[in-house]
Amino acid sequence: MDGGEELRVEAAPYCCSSCDGGEVNARSMARRSHKRKTRSLSTSSAGSSTEHSRRNQSLHGPSPVTTFGPKACMLQNPHTVMHIQDPASQKLTWNKPPKSVLVIKKIRDASLLQPFKELCIFLTEVKDMIVYVEKKVLEDPAISDDENFGAITEKFCTFRDDLDDISNRVDFIICLGGDGTLLYASSLFQESVPPVMAFHLGSLGFLTPFKFDTYQSQVDQVIEGNAAIVLRSRLKVRVLKENWEKKARLDEKGIILTNGDTESRRKSVQYQVLNEVVVDRGPSSYLSNVDLFLDGHLITTVQGDGVIVSTPTGSTAYAVAAGASMIHPNVPAIMITPICPHSLSFRPIVVPAGVELKIMLSRDARNTAWVSFDGRKRQEICHGDSITITTSCFPVPSICFRDPVNDWFESLAQCLHWNVRKKQNQLSSEDEEF
Repeated sequence: MDGGEELRVEAAPYCCSSCDGGEVNARSMARRSHKRKTRSLSTSSAGSSTEHSRRNQSLHGPSPVTTFGPKACMLQNPHTVMHIQDPASQKLTWNKPPKSVLVIKKIRDASLLQPFKELCIFLTEVKDMIVYVEKKVLEDPAISDDENFGAITEKFCTFRDDLDDISNRVDFIICLGGDGTLLYASSLFQESVPPVMAFHLGSLGFLTPFKFDTYQSQVDQVIEGNAAIVLRSRLKVRVLKENWEKKARLDEKGIILTNGDTESRRKSVQYQVLNEVVVDRGPSSYLSNVDLFLDGHLITTVQGDGVIVSTPTGSTAYAVAAGASMIHPNVPAIMITPICPHSLSFRPIVVPAGVELKIMLSRDARNTAWVSFDGRKRQEICHGDSITITTSCFPVPSICFRDPVNDWFESLAQCLHWNVRKKQNQLSSEDEEF
């Protein structure tokens, strides 16, 4: 990033035993024997009682041996798709202290006004940081008409979405609101994303692990580099549209004739998507009829209300409502989930993160389809248009309250009430006789 700010993620690399011989094995063994602890952001509030719950070993199994028998081995591919990192070792660190922060607040939410003002005063007056705020946030009368807060807003750096590029100016991001604020933060950065600290001040809060009560100590720990992070993979989506335009013809006198041939002009747009890409039938009453390709091969035709292509982060959003499984964000995968398919055997599937998916209208489709990206940028897909999806190399580094595993299961329990059931009573001695 500009200004000398640079973010690193400390992670133990995964190597195959055949690339460097026994020396790699020895280093791997040494790494496994050395137990690494990730200091919790909840230390100041929860004390030493949380020490026993911190993870100190890898979630992944050992790297597979890539030699098979005396003569066979796996062909080494120099074009690596991705490296699998140990979630327990993903820790945020700064090369230089962060100086700028982007504060994202849900627009026109009266309940967030006081937390927003408190946080901004703390960041500008106490921490002496450069605060970036979207211009439409400050246009809220509850903020613009506050004379006492006016002296603080004068120190802000403002920007407008889709007009100003702040990608190289912000060191980290603080979100105030629900999960939508994190999705919005992701949409502002089409390449490298600064670390995101999300406070739970919305309705659901599956992606926002921090409570605002102790925000000062928690922000201090992040600035000091004492934080675990989870790398939330995104989807790189390219929409290619066939724009058919009528080519006018001129007569000998230069008069434009009404009839003419048509010509195709392709228009390409790219998006970075954190949750999911949804292709549906839109306002039409007909079934959606789209072809799904994987690495150039047709794998199926989706006939139903539509299809969801989601990241592991998005697996707990629209996908889970459509019957998909929930996947931890550290699992490198892409999930394909049909929406109300007209087939009893069409189940959700999980494919490797490195594949390339392509969605197009079927040749015999009766209607067009519609696509949206994290619930935004909704547009119509016609014959000849295509949607190409693969895993992006620019994830969202989401700062954890404890660590990637505990935070995820805490969200499952608190937000989705995962496996909540009245417990079965124990058998009494009288019942055992029967």
